[in-house]
Amino acid sequence: MTKEKIKDLYSMKDILERYGLPQPNRAGFICCPFHKEKTASMKIYKKDFNCFGCGANGDIFTFVMLMDGLTFKEAFKALGGETDNSFSTRLKIYQAQKKREMKQKTEKKLKQKRELNYLLMDVYRKWLDRLEPLSEAWADTYNALQYQEYLWEVLNDPEQCYEVIGHIEL
Repeated sequence: MTKEKIKDLYSMKDILERYGLPQPNRAGFICCPFHKEKTASMKIYKKDFNCFGCGANGDIFTFVMLMDGLTFKEAFKALGGETDNSFSTRLKIYQAQKKREMKQKTEKKLKQKRELNYLLMDVYRKWLDRLEPLSEAWADTYNALQYQEYLWEVLNDPEQCYEVIGHIEL
């Protein structure tokens, strides 16, 4: 199981139950198990905690680490985590990272194309106002504006966009 899956599986209340600690009061506080106190000063959230008395805070892994004096790796395994260090696992992780990077790069490129497209439409509209109507320059500008408006529709339609993004030259 991965770190994210473990975090999705367990809430802080589950971890408290695991250690036999009382459930939080209506305000979400318990007495901090990391220092002695009479009043509840540890706020329990859905996925993490914060003690206003001793300053301890973190997620479920940090809580287990502090309670049992474990390293992160030991706490991860204690909560059911598995570390598979095989080549195929590392390859899948690498491929997922590359896919994410490519998606970010594509999104950045798309954003730049949209911005340039918007600027070009603005320039063409201004030129249409300045040029003599139905002149050759006016007709060329009008046609260029029509093409940019078409591209605007394509760039803002998710289905069409990714089909043609590599082929669009502004």
